[in-house]
Amino acid sequence: MSLLNSAAFRSYSQLALIVVAAGAIYPLLYLRQNFEISILESFSITQTQLRYCSSMLGIIFMVTYIPSGWLADRFSSRKLLSLSLLATALLGIWFSTMPSYSSLLIIYGAWGIATGLTFWSAHIKLVAMLADKDQQGRFFGILDGGRGLIEALLATMAVALFAYILSQDASATQLALKQVIYLYVGVLLIVSPLVYWLLDDLEESAAVTEETAKSVFLDDLKDVLSRREIWLCAICIVCGYQLFYATYSFAAYLQQNFSLTAVMVGYITVAKLWMRPIGGIAAGFIGDWANPEKVLSILLILASCALALMAFVPASSAALLMITVVLLIGLLTYGVRGLYWATLGGCNVPNKIKGLAIGIISMIGYFPEVYLPLLSAPLIENYPGGLGYKIYYLIVSVAGLFGAYAAYLLSKPHKND
Repeated sequence: MSLLNSAAFRSYSQLALIVVAAGAIYPLLYLRQNFEISILESFSITQTQLRYCSSMLGIIFMVTYIPSGWLADRFSSRKLLSLSLLATALLGIWFSTMPSYSSLLIIYGAWGIATGLTFWSAHIKLVAMLADKDQQGRFFGILDGGRGLIEALLATMAVALFAYILSQDASATQLALKQVIYLYVGVLLIVSPLVYWLLDDLEESAAVTEETAKSVFLDDLKDVLSRREIWLCAICIVCGYQLFYATYSFAAYLQQNFSLTAVMVGYITVAKLWMRPIGGIAAGFIGDWANPEKVLSILLILASCALALMAFVPASSAALLMITVVLLIGLLTYGVRGLYWATLGGCNVPNKIKGLAIGIISMIGYFPEVYLPLLSAPLIENYPGGLGYKIYYLIVSVAGLFGAYAAYLLSKPHKND
């Protein structure tokens, strides 16, 4: 029993370290989630330019997802993760200088390489290998929920720091934003060596490693692409991620159309972040108890309906109603995020090509990083007064229902399995 407890402790402690790394590496890339208007002012760029930066990030992710899976199957995950954290921090220091728009494009592109190529597939594969088949839901729920907890803690500190500096000088928006960036960079510089020193290399036995080294990439690719479950898993993720990605626009939508201050919007969006550990971890455990795919299907339907509701909340509504809707959307979309990677456990993919499978699923699943900024920007600019946001939310809501159907199909046994 003590051995089992020791093994369980080892697994969960390793998971905790991966969670901290994942929670620390992404906030800088998505700083606009809490400070979009302040970024536009401080960097002297337009909303369209900022969305082009986000699209650049998405394009790099798309290009690197499959190579990321290849790297995860062949190199030390510990070293890949540590390198990613360090590179993201160094780019953050450049970002803090408030460089030109052309430099911002380079920074976002490099961030895409640092977090997509060397980090993404490696950390997903580590979690999939740590968890037993009947623990996939809770481990991935803890990954996403725990990552959200780290992000919420950091965002709470960031917004408090931002508000404090503005309380001393209301015109010091650029200075306040710079201090927020320094906060995130400092955390990355601490976590990077900790991951290098404390995270185990969870590579498989020498025999399996040799088998992986000898495997032919095209044969592995054909194997992955021929699996029905991989495609259904990818559809679940692409539709679920769209619902989540739409929430990145909440800050600007609330500030521009509901007469809320930047600080108030920051507090609301941070409150939404606190829904992530609740939604993600709860969904993971419920998924293991019931059925991950069926629970995911239900969550996708509820999240789609909740996002659609956002389009019908009147600008004259009480702040409490808006906060309630935002928190509900957050709870449901984070529940979706906590479960959609758990579907990988039911795909029966061998560990020697699991990284490649993750890379392919990610390339499809996170394609919204590329096209949603290009969809939302013209809608918001051509349909002012909040109408563009409402159209955007309704389009994404409809797409979410397709993901619910894919999850339902994935829950049904296939005759060729």
